[in-house]
Amino acid sequence: MKWRYAILGGTAAAAAGTTVHDLIQTKHAILRNFPVIGHARFFLERFGPELRQYIVTSNDEERPFSRDQRRWVYASSKLENNYFGFGTDNDVERVEGYPIIKHRTFTGPGAATMPHAQEEIVLPCAKVMGAARGRAHAFRPSSVVNISGMSFGSLSGKAIEALNEGAAMAGCFQNTGEGALSPHHRKGGDIVFQIGTSYFGCRDEHGRFDMARLVDVVQSAPVRAIEVKLSQGAKPGLGGMLPAEKVSREIAEIRGIEEGKDCASPSRHTVFHDIDSMLDFVESVAQATGLPVGIKSAVGNVTMWDELVEEMASGTRGVDYVNIDGGEGGTGAAPMIFADSVAYPFRIGFSEVWRRFAAAGLSDDVVFIGAGKLGVPENAVVAFALGADMVNVGREAMMSIGCIQAQKCHTDHCPVGIATQNPRYTRGLDVGLKSVRAANYIRSLRRDLMKVSEAIGVVHPGLIAPRDIDILDGTRSAVGLGEVYGYDPTWPRLGADLVDEIEAIMVAQGETAPSRRPPA
Repeated sequence: MKWRYAILGGTAAAAAGTTVHDLIQTKHAILRNFPVIGHARFFLERFGPELRQYIVTSNDEERPFSRDQRRWVYASSKLENNYFGFGTDNDVERVEGYPIIKHRTFTGPGAATMPHAQEEIVLPCAKVMGAARGRAHAFRPSSVVNISGMSFGSLSGKAIEALNEGAAMAGCFQNTGEGALSPHHRKGGDIVFQIGTSYFGCRDEHGRFDMARLVDVVQSAPVRAIEVKLSQGAKPGLGGMLPAEKVSREIAEIRGIEEGKDCASPSRHTVFHDIDSMLDFVESVAQATGLPVGIKSAVGNVTMWDELVEEMASGTRGVDYVNIDGGEGGTGAAPMIFADSVAYPFRIGFSEVWRRFAAAGLSDDVVFIGAGKLGVPENAVVAFALGADMVNVGREAMMSIGCIQAQKCHTDHCPVGIATQNPRYTRGLDVGLKSVRAANYIRSLRRDLMKVSEAIGVVHPGLIAPRDIDILDGTRSAVGLGEVYGYDPTWPRLGADLVDEIEAIMVAQGETAPSRRPPA
C-alpha cells in the first residue's frame, strides 16, 4: 500500500510543481490560463502528423504521401503482399486531373503475355547517356529507376550506406546530392556526383571550384556521371540549407565547413553566370573527366530553357542530360513559401522543358530524368509518357528504409535515424536489413513499370507515349495527356533508331529470361 501512496504523492507533487511553473511563466498564454492540461495542446501539435496519418485521414488523403502510397512502398520493400483489395478508394468521380492509363486489348510488338512474365527483367535506359556529345565514358544506365540526390548531412551516414548498398544490389545508381562524396557512398553502388553552388568535394581552401579536385574525386569512386545542380524542388532559387544541429564533425570535415553552424549554400553558381558560360563549364568538366555531364533544375522562368535549346541547336556544346525536379519534391529543410509555392509542379515543369527540346528536334540527344513524387508507379508512368527516360526517387527510397513521414527532417530528430545525425536515433537503423529493402523497392517499382508497359502493349516504359494516358475531369470528360500539356502529336516519343535499339534489347532479354509461369 505504501508504494501506491508514494506514487500518488509523487504525481501530486509533480502536478503542483507544473501548475506553479505554468502560472508564473510568461512564454505561453495557454499554459498560464490552463495550467497542466494546456500541455496537451503542445503534445498534439508536436505529434500531429503521426496522429493524422494513422488515425484521422483516409487512405488517399494524407500529404505528401498518402497511406496507400506509403503502404505500397513499405510492402514492396519487405517483399510482402503489395496488392490492394476491393477496388480503388481514390475519389475518381470528382477529382480533376486524375490520370488514366489506357491499356490495349491486343498486344503490341514484343510485349510479354505470359502470366507474371519478365518480372525480374532489367530495365535499362532507352538512350545512351553522353553518346550524342561523344563523351569518352558514355554509357547506357542499367536502370530507369535511380536514387535521387540526398546529401550526407541531410541524411545520416547509415541511411546513405543503406541506399548505396541497395543501389548496388538493384543495379541502379545513387546521386550524392550537393554534400560531396563521403565514405558512406563507397559501398559498391554506382554514383552520380552532384556539383552544388558551394562546390563541396571539389573546391579549394577558399571555397572556389577546383577542377583538379573534381577529377581526383571522380577517379576515386565508381562515378558514372556528373550533375550540376542549378536548383531543386524543395527550395528552388534558394541554396541548400543544413541546420547547425546536423553539422557534425564528420560532415564539417567532408564539406570543409565549421562544425555546429548552419551550412547555407549560395542561391546561384559563381563559376558561371548565364547559359553561354554554363555550357563552357559543362564542356570543360566533360573534357577533364570524360563523363557525361547534366544539369538538375526546378522550373520557373522558362527563358533559360529557350536560351539553352537555342545554344544547343548549333551542335557545338550541350548537356548530356536534364534532370527536372518538380516543385512538390524535397527531403530537407526549406522555408514554407519555397516548399509550397516556388517552381512548377513536375508535370507542368517537365512538359515545359521537354516540348522545347522536341520542337527543336533535340529530344533524342538528351536523356531526360524526372523527380518529385515519381517513386509511386502511376506518377512514374505519367512521367515516362511526358518524355522522361528515367525517374529519380528520394522520399520513397527513404520510406523503403524505414521513413514514417514524421516530417522532422529539418530538426535532427528523425525518429527512425534516416534524416538525422543524432546517435540516439541512428543506432536503430540496421544497414544490412535496410539495404535489402531499398533494393526490393527499386525492383518492385521497375516490375510495376514493366507490367504497365505490357498492358499498354509496349516492351519498355520509355515507349509509353502521351496518347497512352488520358486526364480526367471527374466523370465528365477525358483529355489526352499530350493535348493537356501542349504536345504536338507529330513529335515522336523516341526516334526510330532508339525505338529499334531498346526493343531489340528488351526482346532479347525476354527470350533468355527464365519463365516464372507456375508448373501445370
